[in-house]
Amino acid sequence: MENVRVRFAPSPTGGLHIGGVRTALFNYLFAKKNGGKFILRIEDTDQTRFVAGAEDYIKETLEWCGISPDEGPNQGGDFGPYRQSERKEIYRQYAEKLVEEGNAYYAFDTPEELEAMRDRLKESRVMNPQYDTVTRTTMKNSLTLSEEEVKQRIENGEPYVIRIKIPKKEEVRLNDMVRGWVMVHTEVLDDKVLMKSDGMPTYHLANIVDDHLMKITHVIRGEEWLPSAPLHVLLYQFLGWENEMPQFAHLPLILKPDGNGKLSKRAADKAGFPIFPLNWNDPETNELSEGFRELGFLPEALINFLSFLGWNPGTEQEIFSLNELIEEFSEKRINKAGTKFDFEKAKWFNQQYIKSTDSRKFAKGLVDEFKAQYDLNCAEDVAIQIIELLKERVTFPSEFVEGGKVIFFPPTTFDEKVVNKKWKEETPTALNLFADKLSSHDSINAEEAKNLFWETLENAGYKPGQFMQTLRLSLTGQGSGPDLMTIIEILGGIKSAERIKSSIAVLNN
Repeated sequence: MENVRVRFAPSPTGGLHIGGVRTALFNYLFAKKNGGKFILRIEDTDQTRFVAGAEDYIKETLEWCGISPDEGPNQGGDFGPYRQSERKEIYRQYAEKLVEEGNAYYAFDTPEELEAMRDRLKESRVMNPQYDTVTRTTMKNSLTLSEEEVKQRIENGEPYVIRIKIPKKEEVRLNDMVRGWVMVHTEVLDDKVLMKSDGMPTYHLANIVDDHLMKITHVIRGEEWLPSAPLHVLLYQFLGWENEMPQFAHLPLILKPDGNGKLSKRAADKAGFPIFPLNWNDPETNELSEGFRELGFLPEALINFLSFLGWNPGTEQEIFSLNELIEEFSEKRINKAGTKFDFEKAKWFNQQYIKSTDSRKFAKGLVDEFKAQYDLNCAEDVAIQIIELLKERVTFPSEFVEGGKVIFFPPTTFDEKVVNKKWKEETPTALNLFADKLSSHDSINAEEAKNLFWETLENAGYKPGQFMQTLRLSLTGQGSGPDLMTIIEILGGIKSAERIKSSIAVLNN
């Protein structure tokens, strides 16, 4: 494809929903696969819903996820400004052009008059009361008022909006990249507002004008925008841009884990998982919502997980780097049907990425956490050893702290089930023999510790395997856990011996 240009165009009205991140990702993958540009455009035309800090949150999210815009408010570019509020004067000329050519009109109806119209329609048992090809003939607009009266009202400063004039009895056709041909009859469409009384455009006008002026070639967005697509097609036709209209692709809905309805913040809260990529502190309610980042997700894992929400590579492979996703991505493999949000699968991805990530990446964080939580000075090389010990078993990096405590704190309690089942009369003698041998090895690796344990106990006539769980009990207080001999290696022979003997003294009392 030549000169592919896509845009992610969020509104700064709050925290960015994880579904918005999925939309940004699919746009990014499509652009990069086709050697194109990924543009960030902030759609802030609805000033009543603007939330301070939301734009910065969107930018930080994209940066954390590694989805870097080629053009945008920070990056600049040849098609700016990239905030719609800074493009206000651009839109009016197109709205007026639509009016002049008979494809839009001025409407002076007050909120009370609009409400009265809807009430009349409801009383007449109209299923979907709206301002449309029928009702507009009874309202106060430039289609029903004289040209002179319209001019007078505007000169008097009377509030008005500009509405699209939906044509009667036509069929609007759209060839969607995901869904194929979509056909909608104009009788079900309403005369949407294009320009509000405050002079700001609505989404419908602004996004069409901006997509055209920014030379957007493909509009990839959520399924919730599909009902608006016929209106957008009409706007391209009315503005004379039909031959330059971008291709549309409407992504499948992200559903609740049970598949019953669209995933919402309330549903995510109820199920106990985040809906936002990063912590979001609502400035209006001061409510803090935990993000995937703060919960402990690696950005690479989250991106990999999101890529499978509505797309699949057609193979059994599940683990993909961002570059591999770019290589494999195809719009032809985007699903039509909604896709369930499986948080357990998201955690699985995180586990896989932690396992394959260099332990040094987590070391400083672990050192800092030990200091912050327990005032412990953990050397970085010890932190790396702890991470290596635990990384096959954890879902989130925060678990390294909890799991690593065993290195610094001797057990004060012991698994009673293991004590009752495994602690025999000969156990103290067998473990003391091993402790005595260990105490002469300040430094010992896991393999050496294992060999020493087996040799010592076999030479004394014991079956070493029968004492493995009680050895673990004496060192950690638990009956199961990460590799026991590696724990001895990290502790060192002398500290391990001291801990074993101390535990024996407690358990024998």
